Amino acid sequence: MVIRESVLVLNSDYQAIGVCSVERAFILMLLSKAEMLSDHPEKRLRTVSKDFVYPSIIRLYKYVHFPYKRVNLSRHNVFKRDGYRCVYCGTKEDLTIDHVIPKSSGGRDTWDNLVTACQKCNSKKGSLPLEQTDLTMRHEPFRPSFVMFLGKFSGEIQEDWKPYLYMS
Repeated sequence: MVIRESVLVLNSDYQAIGVCSVERAFILMLLSKAEMLSDHPEKRLRTVSKDFVYPSIIRLYKYVHFPYKRVNLSRHNVFKRDGYRCVYCGTKEDLTIDHVIPKSSGGRDTWDNLVTACQKCNSKKGSLPLEQTDLTMRHEPFRPSFVMFLGKFSGEIQEDWKPYLYMS
């Protein structure tokens, strides 16, 4: 049986540092490297002779030092940030990346200058600055924080994760 659910991983100081598979979380607990803070009471991990709790949140016993964690700028991450929707019309079809300030005008590949756009809106905008078109953005582009990206943009988040992701 393949388990596809994720487990929130907290550092020893309760700071969210990532997600892992249920299998990985179970191994970390089995090796006494982590403790379970929250489980899914309605689910169990079963073997032939035993059954175990199904973890939702684990905390590492030893602090793991991470240098400042950032979300890498990539096409996929820009799509995730924008909810896989065109920032101009909201469609989910034929998505591309658009430079708010066109490259021909000195626009760079940065979180603040890249947005998800459909082919139609991207062609309509062309190499014009946004002010010279009749397009408006549904939201301004921004650099997501690691915790925000982990919680909001990693798909369905579980209710018990929210206090650790500063979303309660």
